[in-house]
Amino acid sequence: MTGLTLKDIRKSYGAVDVIHGINLDIKQGEFVVFVGPSGCGKSTLLRMIAGLEEITGGDMFIDGERVNDVPPSKRGIAMVFQSYALYPHMTVYDNMAFGMRIAKETKEEIDRRVRAAADILQLTKYLDRLPKALSGGQRQRVAIGRAICRDPKVFLFDEPLSNLDAALRVATRIEIAKLNEQMADTTMIYVTHDQVEAMTLADRIVVLSAGHIEQVGPPLELYERPANLFVARFIGSPAMNVIPATITDTGPQTTVKLAGGKSVTLDIATNASENGKTASFGVRPEDLQTASGEDFLFEGTVAIVEALGEVTLLYIEGLVEKEPIIAKIPGILPVHRGEKVRFTADKTKLHLFDVDGKSYRA
Repeated sequence: MTGLTLKDIRKSYGAVDVIHGINLDIKQGEFVVFVGPSGCGKSTLLRMIAGLEEITGGDMFIDGERVNDVPPSKRGIAMVFQSYALYPHMTVYDNMAFGMRIAKETKEEIDRRVRAAADILQLTKYLDRLPKALSGGQRQRVAIGRAICRDPKVFLFDEPLSNLDAALRVATRIEIAKLNEQMADTTMIYVTHDQVEAMTLADRIVVLSAGHIEQVGPPLELYERPANLFVARFIGSPAMNVIPATITDTGPQTTVKLAGGKSVTLDIATNASENGKTASFGVRPEDLQTASGEDFLFEGTVAIVEALGEVTLLYIEGLVEKEPIIAKIPGILPVHRGEKVRFTADKTKLHLFDVDGKSYRA
């Protein structure tokens, strides 16, 4: 059973620590996505798994074997990079076969693996073409096919869709999802800064920030029950709205007073020691609904309207200084700039975070 275990993994460049004691277990066949902002350490961690970066501290195990000092070629890992890194003078077939020829596989075995990988990735009719005759998405599939041919224990993807345009990103993302289904027993680790890719591909998401793991879990768990304010704002697009608040009543339900003066009771339990403390109230743009009368969460003035057809995005000013509240309303909404609007939301969709950013639901 090919799994991957990281125990207190650390990475330093001289006196600068970039990975701070990562602990993570990845099961055989899992599709795990590392996400986080630029500079959070996700690509560095992937390169450490591949053996391209030295491990400063801790232990890494692949299939139960400690691999800290095992060279990349002996780890049973195949990596797909952001750049395609194809040989321009070689055909698709030869690009996919190159690694196996270096490993001195038989011609029959090479041909079998190349054609099997080409069939999976719908590249069979392109095997005689040079890379310059392919689209960006097809070139990336060739790079993935080259990795498949190695028959690895673990696939590593380092932002493989970043160089593609929007339409090709969607198409290639679907191809990677299909590949995951067809190779259900192969472990895959995927690095991206795009949380849409993470939400649609992952069995589990690992959210990283400044070399630390903030939360690990299935995509919808991170969306519905973020452990802290960082995860809450990183997962979801547009980002979660956050409004300064003060806790005014505690118990099985908690009452908070929002910036702007409105009091709201949440279905979140807190103890008496939290009374009077500052907090952050959170609600996702897509969970807001327009309201009339006095039963509302907050009101403000429409600053910008983005009518996208399927949804209307409203940017509301007057509640949080220097940052608008965003409402994502289904369909077409006849609202104009300068109008006063009121919003409400289902209480089960509301979030509350303490002064350190930790969720009261966690």
